[in-house]
Amino acid sequence: MNQLEQLKQYTTVVADTGDFHAMQTFQPQDATTNPSLILKAVQKPEYRPLLEQTVQAHRGASTGTIIDHLLIAFGLKILAIIPGRVSTETDARLSFDTEGTIAKARQLIALYEAAGISRERVLIKIASTWEGICAAKVLQQEDIRCNMTLLFSLPQAIACAEAGAQLISPFVGRIYDWYKKATGNEYSGADDPGVQSVKGIYTYYKKFGYSTEVMGASFRNTSQILELAGCDLLTISPELLQKLSETQAPLQRKLSTVQAVQADLQKISLDEKAFRLALNEDAMATEKLAEGIRLFCADSVKLEQLVDALRA
Repeated sequence: MNQLEQLKQYTTVVADTGDFHAMQTFQPQDATTNPSLILKAVQKPEYRPLLEQTVQAHRGASTGTIIDHLLIAFGLKILAIIPGRVSTETDARLSFDTEGTIAKARQLIALYEAAGISRERVLIKIASTWEGICAAKVLQQEDIRCNMTLLFSLPQAIACAEAGAQLISPFVGRIYDWYKKATGNEYSGADDPGVQSVKGIYTYYKKFGYSTEVMGASFRNTSQILELAGCDLLTISPELLQKLSETQAPLQRKLSTVQAVQADLQKISLDEKAFRLALNEDAMATEKLAEGIRLFCADSVKLEQLVDALRA
């Protein structure tokens, strides 16, 4: 078996793309999207018609409403290909707005359900700010499953699990980027700070029996992926899925619940004040969270500009 086939024995593989063709090629269980991936996709000739059709069908609606319908249109196409779940992101500009995030998540789920998709097949992506985590707690109680994104630290992960979030997406590659820039060092294998972060979160969750799923995300190379074999899920770009599928070398499982429950850990309690202080003390997590929100906000604006240009 190639490494992708071996990985699928231990970990649920998720496609980190808005590219339908890549999903058909690599046959992942789930798929994730975000504003940047959707923006990238609709600028390709093969996906432009989906944007144009959505704008035409909802020309009289607000730009925000058209964007919601575009997200759902992509989600529906994806769900026709994959057997599992699709992650659809809320507007990053709501990252510090609990009530706004709840309202947007309800709108997106309502659109999916109107199209005949059950909420079990949809994950609503929300930034792992305190406000986003509070929104997820409410939404999970309504059986709206949440994928907590832009997650860079154990305190964020703990707060998400305590809120009952369905899934978290710790960003391996962006953690790696920060430490590489800060130290000037190259990291590989088990020494990679992004890999270490996800291993720590996975171990903490399994040790204390949290049901929240851990999905490593934002990979820069296959070495990071191989070090996390056994994680609940890994969301991987088409380029890295291709490399894994072309490699025949043996793959070893690195993470397991059996090992995790034996770890010597103390449970951590976090209220809002403790969460904010812990996040503030982690320069990497603070900076990457803020940067990630800014980037997603910027791409949301660009997507709106594309929609407005078509409506003109």
